[in-house]
Amino acid sequence: MAVVAYKCPGCGAGIAFDSEKQLFRCEYCLSEYTEAEIAAQTSEEETAGEGTAAADETFGDEVLSYSCTNCGAEVFADKDTVADFCYYCHNPVVAGGRLTGQLRPHKIIPFAYDKAAAEQKFLAFARKKWFVPRDFFAEKQVEKIRGVYYPFWLTDADITAGSSAKAEKVRTWRAGKNMYTETSHYRLYRKGNIHFEDITTGAYDKEDKSMLEGILPYPSDALKDFSMTYLSGFLGKKRNVEKEEVLDEVKNRISNYSTTLLRDTMRGYTAVHPQGTQVEMRKVLWDYALLPIWILTYNKGGKIYTYAMNGHTGKVYGELPISGKKLFLLFFAVALGVTLLGTIGGLLL
Repeated sequence: MAVVAYKCPGCGAGIAFDSEKQLFRCEYCLSEYTEAEIAAQTSEEETAGEGTAAADETFGDEVLSYSCTNCGAEVFADKDTVADFCYYCHNPVVAGGRLTGQLRPHKIIPFAYDKAAAEQKFLAFARKKWFVPRDFFAEKQVEKIRGVYYPFWLTDADITAGSSAKAEKVRTWRAGKNMYTETSHYRLYRKGNIHFEDITTGAYDKEDKSMLEGILPYPSDALKDFSMTYLSGFLGKKRNVEKEEVLDEVKNRISNYSTTLLRDTMRGYTAVHPQGTQVEMRKVLWDYALLPIWILTYNKGGKIYTYAMNGHTGKVYGELPISGKKLFLLFFAVALGVTLLGTIGGLLL
């Protein structure tokens, strides 16, 4: 498996992507480089492991090893992790062999928030929640926040959609002492060609789907052609869901969007009763993209709580733990207040 380690052309130290400046920065000599400059000097080293026993083969299917070209340390990660730091010297390393052929992404959106900004955003979010345990936003917990590129399918589609409905238009008027009501009935049909751009669907089924959807959307104009250099300094997840597996979900979303768009043209009636929408998919294009998310997890009583932030827009999704101690204090304060009011009321009677 090829391992790519991005080095500073000036001093040879490891570099990482600076999301604030959108440049690659050497932490040692503070030099900064564009993606094109780093890609031009990237070198690859082939590494391989040997194993003869069946147990070793099974292990190799589930776990992949990395060799840090900076300190020589051997590390490993699960098969869905496509980029990580060296756990010993913290030099960014990338397992380039993972992202070739069909597994190589087409597009990527680089991080626009660095770790310090992500930590501040998290603290501002968590500290507003009174019932959150204090150790949830303790310094050693906040430091665990990680930047992760998650895999998504982006779908462009040209479709022809037709939607039918029944409608009513009610007119009421008075003539002398009498009130009259006229109800007119209509059959409606709307048809049109619609283009959908970058419908975003998660391509990783081991994560909470509500979390992945909770940090959407990402702006289409932020997409860049994929380059391995953007992974330097960040975690990445390899897709484990193919486009065929999400096709029905995408079709349902396109149908729902189309129904809404066509229904918006059925105006001026007292009531509209939809009868159905038919969608003909004329052209469908797929892009496999890595999109940035800042992730922080918290284990409380065996349950994992996840905080996530869109690494480009800053949109937040959070499933927060509840502090039993704080709930008890609130209950005690309310109960004490009610008791005092009851006592005072009794004395005044």
